[in-house]
Amino acid sequence: MDIGGGGARPRAGAGLGPGGRSFLPEVYLLHPVIKAFLCGSISGTCSTLLFQPLDLLKTRLQTLRPSNQGSRRIGMLAVLLKVVRTESLLGLWRGMSPSIVRCVPGVGIYFGTLYSSKQYFLRGHPPTALESVILGMGSRSVAGICMSPITVIKTRYESGKYGYESIYAALRSIYRSEGHRGLFSGLTATLLRDAPFSGIYLMFYSQTKNIVLHGADQLDAAFIPVVNFSCGVFAGILASLVTQPADVIKTHMQLSPVKFQWIGQAVTLIFKNYGLRGFFQGGVPRALRRTLMAAMAWAVYEEMMAKMGLKS
Repeated sequence: MDIGGGGARPRAGAGLGPGGRSFLPEVYLLHPVIKAFLCGSISGTCSTLLFQPLDLLKTRLQTLRPSNQGSRRIGMLAVLLKVVRTESLLGLWRGMSPSIVRCVPGVGIYFGTLYSSKQYFLRGHPPTALESVILGMGSRSVAGICMSPITVIKTRYESGKYGYESIYAALRSIYRSEGHRGLFSGLTATLLRDAPFSGIYLMFYSQTKNIVLHGADQLDAAFIPVVNFSCGVFAGILASLVTQPADVIKTHMQLSPVKFQWIGQAVTLIFKNYGLRGFFQGGVPRALRRTLMAAMAWAVYEEMMAKMGLKS
């Protein structure tokens, strides 16, 4: 297995048709980092399509105005039924376009950066817990900065408070009315959410998988995707709980950048309007989505990387 130089190479003459022309898939001839990017993009597409409704419910729950009916809370099921009743079943996939535009290259950038960083800094040895945290945080920060404008648009689409005609129209509208700062509103909160999530997630995922696989040397290859997915679920739950307050702050800053101009102000206003509980609004759908999405993305990514002859 060639870890750093392009993966398993086809033997001479293999896959040649009449006239000596190769009909092997061209993807096998790409640079390993490009392969990691493609694997990440495909895994991100699959998980985004499946779990977009959970992201929409999370955004709606986080932006609900305080109820005048005492301590009565509106739950995830009530919001789901309201969306279906007022916007149809397809309304649960509102914001799908910016989600795809963000996740396909975003997850690809994350996995591509992670793979290249592993090859450069680790030289093939398994990462320690601290190295996993640093690699995860660094890779997610790169992806988060690159995709920040699309993240802003996605959040506003999901909130139901903005009526943008298209992603391009949204970019143009935000730039004209809010300048370039509007396209990067909530970036600090986004990084404070995503970088720790990815660092904590990668640490728990890598360490848990190493423990499980170390004690099961004869594990059937068919069960490896199940192990990857299970370890991903465990890591996702822990990482989601730790980073939930940052996600709430990010949502408010992106939806109302004039009102929530910096993190300290956002924290103060959220606490004033919603109380301590406000920092955990939307926690259930977000934990479900982030956990399942990350677990599926990693399971698909690792399976595809193995098929291409690369070690993730």
